[in-house]
Amino acid sequence: MSLGEASDDSQLMAEKTGDNMINFGVVGYGYWGPNIVRNLASLDSSRVRAIADVSLSARKRAHKSYPEITIAADPTELLRSPDIDAIAVISPVWTHYSLAKEALENGKHVFVEKPFTSSVEQAEELIELAQKKRLKIMVDHTFLFTGAVKKIAQLVQEGTLGKLYYYDSTRVNLGLFQHDVNVLWDLAPHDLSIIDHLIKAPPEAVVATGQSHVNGKEDVAHLTIYFPDHIIAHINVNWLSPVKVRTTLIGGETRMLVWNDLDPDEKIKVYDKGVKVTSRLGLYEMLVSYRTGDMWAPQLEQVEALHSELSYFVECITNGEDPINDGCAGLRVVRMLEAGSKSLSSRGAFIKL
Repeated sequence: MSLGEASDDSQLMAEKTGDNMINFGVVGYGYWGPNIVRNLASLDSSRVRAIADVSLSARKRAHKSYPEITIAADPTELLRSPDIDAIAVISPVWTHYSLAKEALENGKHVFVEKPFTSSVEQAEELIELAQKKRLKIMVDHTFLFTGAVKKIAQLVQEGTLGKLYYYDSTRVNLGLFQHDVNVLWDLAPHDLSIIDHLIKAPPEAVVATGQSHVNGKEDVAHLTIYFPDHIIAHINVNWLSPVKVRTTLIGGETRMLVWNDLDPDEKIKVYDKGVKVTSRLGLYEMLVSYRTGDMWAPQLEQVEALHSELSYFVECITNGEDPINDGCAGLRVVRMLEAGSKSLSSRGAFIKL
């Protein structure tokens, strides 16, 4: 079935659902694509008109799950179709720039899987094009829409933790090995998008170390980001861990927080612990006192993050608002990744931003 052949049914559906329906085309139906299609199809304000994937097996899976949706091998059919309002680019990162650019040039809003692009230059060009065309870009920083990160952002904004000291994340597991990017570009964007959301100040410098063992791409990496006011962020990413770990520590002047994303019941625990340093006048010594108080686990909003994110994107398109995870947010993440790659290639060089 071609996109044109599906137009009669789509017109009938549009008459039933109203004129505010956003028609999507989804490019890529591999690991993450089915989740995008499922959530877009479940929204009252959006409809998936077509799916494209170069893989025959992926197209067969898509057709089996959604026989009413147009399935194509060539994404050009979607990118240029007048019946599609927005394109979701769920493909390897090296394809993001060209697909998003063609979609924008053809007047379509763009939702792009993380990371946004392969380079800062590409990201800047897409942002400029979207602004010129008055179109929306959203980068798939899904974690920003989880109950856990929403609660963390609330605690930081309210000053519950006090002045921020550090963000320390461990994001490791065995696989999945990527062939187009290293572990830094694969796993670190999750934490970098969260860090960008929580720490509003621009980073000052980046240091990264790592090593490749299996396929020529770094599969173990450590990334450190320096921010103003002595805030430091550290991310440990690893494809070669025997266990899966998703743990983040966020330390503040008055309280500290542990986020274990694999804990089904108490993902976030806030500790009323801190350190107070005073100096004794006339003595060359510091007095360090430790405060130990209660621990509590705040209640979190129970939502499917991707559903909330895509619903928000549709709202932004409809209302003409810029999403919090827009192209500029994606650019800031890519800028840190690009600097991290430079440091990585120089075995831990200090890269100023």
